[in-house]
Amino acid sequence: MSAQDKPATVTQAQQQKLTLERVFASPDLSGSAPRGVRLSPDGKLLTLLRGREDEKDRFDLWALDTQTGDWRMLVDSEKVGSGAELSETEKMQRERKRIGSLKGIVTYDWAPDGKAILVPIDGDLYLARLDGSVERLTQTEASELNPAISPAGGYVSFVRDGQLWAGALGGEAHAITPIEGDTVHWGEAEFVAQEEMDRSTGYWWSPDDKRIAVERFDEAPVGIVTRAAIGAEGTKVYEQRYPAAGTDNVLVDLYVVDPVGQKRVKVDLGADRDIYLARVDWAPDGKTLYVQRENRAQTQLDMLSVDPATGTSRVLFSEKATDKSWVNLSNNYKFLNDGSLIWWSERDGYGHLYRFKDGKWTQLTKGDWVVTGLVGVDQAKGRVYFSANKDDVLAQQVYAIDLANPEKVTRLTDPAFTNGASMDASASRLIVSRSNPSQPSQVYLADTTGKRIAWISENALDANHPYAPYLASHVTPSFGTIKTADGATLHYKMMTPPIEPGKTYPVFFEHYGGPHSQTVTKGWSGAMAQYIVDQGYIYFELDNRGSANRGVDFEQPLYRAMGGIEVSDQLAGAHFLKSLPYVDGKRIATYGWSYGGYMTLKMLEANPGVYAAGISGAPVTKWELYDTHYTERYMGDPREVAAAYTRADAIEDAGKITDPLLLIHGMADDNVVFENSTALAAKMQAEGVPFEMMFYPGQTHSAGRSRGVHVWKTIFDFLERNGIAPKAR
Repeated sequence: MSAQDKPATVTQAQQQKLTLERVFASPDLSGSAPRGVRLSPDGKLLTLLRGREDEKDRFDLWALDTQTGDWRMLVDSEKVGSGAELSETEKMQRERKRIGSLKGIVTYDWAPDGKAILVPIDGDLYLARLDGSVERLTQTEASELNPAISPAGGYVSFVRDGQLWAGALGGEAHAITPIEGDTVHWGEAEFVAQEEMDRSTGYWWSPDDKRIAVERFDEAPVGIVTRAAIGAEGTKVYEQRYPAAGTDNVLVDLYVVDPVGQKRVKVDLGADRDIYLARVDWAPDGKTLYVQRENRAQTQLDMLSVDPATGTSRVLFSEKATDKSWVNLSNNYKFLNDGSLIWWSERDGYGHLYRFKDGKWTQLTKGDWVVTGLVGVDQAKGRVYFSANKDDVLAQQVYAIDLANPEKVTRLTDPAFTNGASMDASASRLIVSRSNPSQPSQVYLADTTGKRIAWISENALDANHPYAPYLASHVTPSFGTIKTADGATLHYKMMTPPIEPGKTYPVFFEHYGGPHSQTVTKGWSGAMAQYIVDQGYIYFELDNRGSANRGVDFEQPLYRAMGGIEVSDQLAGAHFLKSLPYVDGKRIATYGWSYGGYMTLKMLEANPGVYAAGISGAPVTKWELYDTHYTERYMGDPREVAAAYTRADAIEDAGKITDPLLLIHGMADDNVVFENSTALAAKMQAEGVPFEMMFYPGQTHSAGRSRGVHVWKTIFDFLERNGIAPKAR
């Protein structure tokens, strides 16, 4: 057992009972969890965003001197910020990044010379210098979105009111794109790009500051959804352009402009207008623009090579899906100075790295495991760093290979932890984040061999840690696998209270179940799971087929069949639980949020009587109400495969629910819109099916966090009323 694995020494007097109020209070029980960790361009400082002890969701900008080890606050968000309310556009952008509840500084951008940092606070921009001075750059009612310092350091740019603005660093900015009406936006990412494509910006500077690739989209074809954000003291109605599955998307174009907006060249994206602009990148020398173009069905991804002077394009290569699958987008690629490309692909059935050079492909990694991230490339030494689940599907590690000899894979991290990492642009050092079931998240600076140079956040679970008073009841999860009837292997995680001989216990069976997610890992479980176990429940999670990081064949069964294989796999988990002598098989409650909320409904509909009760948080109930890019990737176009949607929706069979159901939803949700739950409620009421519901005025898709104490008290009260709560000890 390493030092980090040893529990803290805590006196009896220090031991406390974990409460819901404490779970959601400050400081965070998981300890220090820095955001946005980066090295300055010269490597002398390491900067990060750190939550305040008295307000864990408010972040300030801090810096570590990498030579002396001294910390100092660079920007105090309370002193510098105005406290102004964010625009609705910025609120929604933050919501799509899942940071809607955060305050203060949520992002920042280093100047290339390392002498200043661009800091957005409360909708305006500030320039922070290393001597502690802070200069305010903007003061407007509208928010400045997606601010950036250009790669060569000559300009500051941002989006305001649908236009792209740029100006000399420290000078006045000017709009460099035209105003074309309310439906046309320049420099922004459209809704589905932000929500589903992991693309939050709509403009990209060339390395030499001479050009900017700028997205222009027109949302006039997109249907208008009247979204009522129902609040406690009134209702705000938004006419939101929402591209529901089977309806029109935005019309997207790409232009190359100069920093003052005088020259504008349109990029040839092809004859088909019904496409997705997936990714845009400049070659390191700025002479070529690379564009990833995705077809509407998401079965083909084309890499376009574009001449920025003329806008002409050609297809460099394409990724194509199998007949019953789709192409997953990725950020795991890098264009190199020699004109080659490191590229992530699932073409052999697993996500692996390849090199594309002079029109030829070389596979760099191979095996029945998945590369989860391209961490960095040291071009001078020809070394590639990546994260993967090569040694353990539940514990990600960081590895390195040489381009000249990719067969030799070197692990750089401790297998006792699940690890992630990032690197500086030259791949000279690693920033490693890690955790395990006995140690909350830690972050450290390491050399390229993986040797730790300095702690960024040791977060030692000692007597001074916020979680220390609750260690006496801490439970380390057990992990295992079960086999489905057709031979698939599924991984589970279980946490149990102290098991007394002859006694049985209820189960809190949590699930997500959707694609692009892996919930069962050997990382820190967090305080909420521990609180559930402290109440006397067994806590259980299972990753069904369709979840991430197991290869194409494991994910593919969702294709045009959502709500099918996931439900039967979770049923296998329920049968496994019922086979255990210490489980009360009549008291298994199932819970999920978002896709997990949808899963709760489908599980109760498909298998009445198996689960004692279900909690469905912010569920999708009708996939035709969800957006194009996510839904059609897995389900196809409802205009073409209507029957598949009928089977997948949760509305039609709602009358089959006979077990107790609690329905929860935020009444201002712009992701899984509130109509999903009201449609379900109306159906169940019309069919005389009893259920309970708790709706949250003014709350979005993150109501489970922002109203955490009330949400979870509601859940546990519901379980107690239905006889599922643990019996008194």
